[in-house]
Amino acid sequence: MKYRRLSSKELQELQSEFVTFLASNQVTAQDWEKIKENSPERVESLIGLFSDIVFDKILKQVMYLELKSPNEMRLFQLFKEKIEMIGLRLEGESNLDFTQNLAPAQMMQELQQSDAKLQLYTAERSYKKERNSEAFELMQQGALISKDGALFKTLNALKK
Repeated sequence: MKYRRLSSKELQELQSEFVTFLASNQVTAQDWEKIKENSPERVESLIGLFSDIVFDKILKQVMYLELKSPNEMRLFQLFKEKIEMIGLRLEGESNLDFTQNLAPAQMMQELQQSDAKLQLYTAERSYKKERNSEAFELMQQGALISKDGALFKTLNALKK
């Protein structure tokens, strides 16, 4: 398995897709019941294969990830051959917390009311592993998918 096994809840939510997957592997409903009874390792193998297919499909579409902690955020743009990162670190004491989804104006107000400074930093590199595997690892660390990459694009414009 490349990623992780889908949870029971995730499998329930993808029940119709799983049934289609089984059918495409020529496993009928009757066959599935027999496999569940007699071959738990085959059950795990099929669920593992399905899980990998689901994650590959999702990860292939991911273009932006956001990894936030109270005093730092790292934003990623995933390209075919490389990954770019823009980081923003809060240095000093402040009530600003990047994990709270505050509007930019609120963030600036919190920052101005403190002695803290913001440090903007960037990096880019080629993938060490397969693109989707690296995206999955970031998500396992707590990174969330950003559909539009608005925050990345905003910080990217600031660095220019």
